[in-house]
Amino acid sequence: MITTYTSYAMISRDLPSSLARVAEKPDVARETEYYLANIGKIKTVDDFMADSRIYNYALKAHGLEDMAYAKAFIRKVLTEGVADSEAFARKLADSRYAALAETFNFEAHGTAATAFDKAQKGVVERYQRQTLEEEAGADNPGVRLALYFERMAPSIKSGMEILADDALVEVIRTVLQLPDEIAAMDVDRQAEFIEDSIDIADFQDPAKVSKLLERFAALWEMENSSDPVSIVSLFAPSTQGISTDLLISINSLKLGGK
Repeated sequence: MITTYTSYAMISRDLPSSLARVAEKPDVARETEYYLANIGKIKTVDDFMADSRIYNYALKAHGLEDMAYAKAFIRKVLTEGVADSEAFARKLADSRYAALAETFNFEAHGTAATAFDKAQKGVVERYQRQTLEEEAGADNPGVRLALYFERMAPSIKSGMEILADDALVEVIRTVLQLPDEIAAMDVDRQAEFIEDSIDIADFQDPAKVSKLLERFAALWEMENSSDPVSIVSLFAPSTQGISTDLLISINSLKLGGK
């Protein structure tokens, strides 16, 4: 049986080939072709929301596929952008919302927002990588976690950023063998504990990240050797950071957020 680390390493070491294989899958190729042919026609948030194939492709590319139903919520993310520190996306602990607003920055660039490479080729690359990780997870959930951590590692600057992402937390929890009781601690203390236990600066070094993931893979297999485990919930988008009252008011808006 191929180990978790071996499976991860096989994909990671030849990532271009792995991504090319995903890109050639009929469903991926079909949706990508449509996206590239039509994204330049999207000039406003209304246009973006109205084209379901563009909308769904973009959300999946940013790991927000599970939030596709929440159109009023996504509209607010895109409408307010990220320039203002009080913008909706900036208040959310989950950085994927801000990434979406940065990619489709209608607030800053208006009708030219989709003309930038990050909204075209950049989204396609995100979509293919997201699809690759999901496929790997279907065979071995630990491989998906490892690939995701590898992708996110260079952008991690603090323990708090790890705590804001359930998938990253799962990797670090496994590597450090943290007891469940840690989760009951004050979040600031948890972040401090992580930063004391791991040198986050090492996440900028691919060799050190690989070593960390080798340890993760070995421990993951020990913990999950008997029963299959689902990690889908770890990748579910979070609305942490927004008050319940505001979420209720957003959800009360009619479909499409108009």
